[in-house]
Amino acid sequence: MQVDTYNQSGEIIGKTDLPEEVFGLKINSDLLSQVVTAQSANARQVIAHTKDRSEVRGGGKKPWRQKGTGRARHGSIRSPLWKGGGVTFGPGKNRNFTLKINKKMKRKALFMSLSGKVSDNQMLVLDNINIDQAKTKKAQEIFDTLSSKSSGYIKNKKKRDSILLILGSRDKNVERSAGNLSFVKTLDAKSLDVFSILSNKFVFLDKNAIPVIQETYKLKSK
Repeated sequence: MQVDTYNQSGEIIGKTDLPEEVFGLKINSDLLSQVVTAQSANARQVIAHTKDRSEVRGGGKKPWRQKGTGRARHGSIRSPLWKGGGVTFGPGKNRNFTLKINKKMKRKALFMSLSGKVSDNQMLVLDNINIDQAKTKKAQEIFDTLSSKSSGYIKNKKKRDSILLILGSRDKNVERSAGNLSFVKTLDAKSLDVFSILSNKFVFLDKNAIPVIQETYKLKSK
């Protein structure tokens, strides 16, 4: 697979070979859905928590004697029957939403998500992005120029199309420059995930990230 390679000025300067085993897979929507669901579940934080009767403060003493008062018998004011007592069947912080996905499935779904961006013409391969100083305005100009080269890009929309920038190695100036742009997310090639790829419309791929992706995620031959 050969695709056009752009510089940060939006000019085509050559071709880049994309490995078929990473960028040329047939899409399995069921697998993608399963991996995205698992990733979302594993990132979920358990916040809601109600105290049961063992966690409520007080109530160590029996409110009144068992018999002879004419009132119903009670053993503790921490009972769910009392105001301020424990909650029965409420949400607890010990809930576990973790879903397990094996490495081969996760890796294949990652490659499928990249393949989908290529087949939908929503991926741009960049020769390099170089920003001497961390300036948001400079990053804005670069992404505006490159976005106009993407298929399906509509200029002057009220809401910008989201962009995932994949770098071969971390670049503080690029990350800081793009950090204030709400429509841009920057990821290192070693830290890719399916949700980030699918949740952004366009993927801008530094060509130096291709060998990093192959080395990091590809199955090693025995």
